[in-house]
Amino acid sequence: MYNIDNIKKINNSKRLSVSLPGFENLKNPIFLASGCANFGKEYEEFIDLNQLGGITLKSITKEKRDGNQTPRVGELDLGMINSIGLANPGMENVDNEIKYFDDIECGVLANVAGSDEEEYLDVVKKLNEYDQIHAYEINVSCPNVKKGAMQIGQDPILLKQLVSKIKEISKKPVYVKLTPNTSDIVKQAKAASEGGADGITMINTLSGMGIDYRNGKPIIAMKGGGVSGPLLKPIALKMIYDVSSNVDIPIIGMGGISSAKDVVEFMQAGATAVAIGTANLINPTISMEITEDLDKILDEIKIDKVSDLIKMTHKY
Repeated sequence: MYNIDNIKKINNSKRLSVSLPGFENLKNPIFLASGCANFGKEYEEFIDLNQLGGITLKSITKEKRDGNQTPRVGELDLGMINSIGLANPGMENVDNEIKYFDDIECGVLANVAGSDEEEYLDVVKKLNEYDQIHAYEINVSCPNVKKGAMQIGQDPILLKQLVSKIKEISKKPVYVKLTPNTSDIVKQAKAASEGGADGITMINTLSGMGIDYRNGKPIIAMKGGGVSGPLLKPIALKMIYDVSSNVDIPIIGMGGISSAKDVVEFMQAGATAVAIGTANLINPTISMEITEDLDKILDEIKIDKVSDLIKMTHKY
């Protein structure tokens, strides 16, 4: 179990502090990834949200979405598979969830999703009203919906066009969440950057499938879905390394992070901050434990501050 007083001491030391567009002097580089903590309030019984670097809110679309048929989450040997389908209350019904952060001192990244360009723009216009939100994560990489999302994220022309139009109306920095389900993620990252993105979040889930060997039945109702967890880590590291070698905007890295060592490796590969997803479902206090352990690892590898890790691997 983590020691909250120790975490406060570590965060106050500024040793773990990082800065990104919209997030100046975060306490530490640890975000909760979109979807793993709903809109945040549901998680307060497990951890002190004030001691996080930030939280990414559950996807928000224009209209309420009930999501995909159940079962829509399943366990795999090295992770999990989901096909939630962007279930959320819609942009007109998140007022209380967002205003909850009036009294929380962590960065807030709002995940914006849509079926087409117009929907993305409508959601951003609505969320511009909220000072509690520090930046947007544009979700163009969800594999679990039939329209929009990944189709846009896989087409560099459409992606650049969407990001450019969002930047024209956005009052906050814009991050683009990239899909690994592409033949060239660097090309997608360049398109996002050329469209004016302030940063990138990567990687989202990989398309996959799970089958119950006892009867041959897919373990989730939609048959296929997004695979997450430890098996994504080496793929995410390579993609983050490649993107950070070719695109000069900051990255919030994710994909199988479950320890402080993982955080170090993601930052060495090129991430400025990280987001923890699936590991939270196994251990709801993992973000706090990683914060404590990260301080210890910096001592072990003789690094003064966590920001010194960024792109360390690029020296070789």
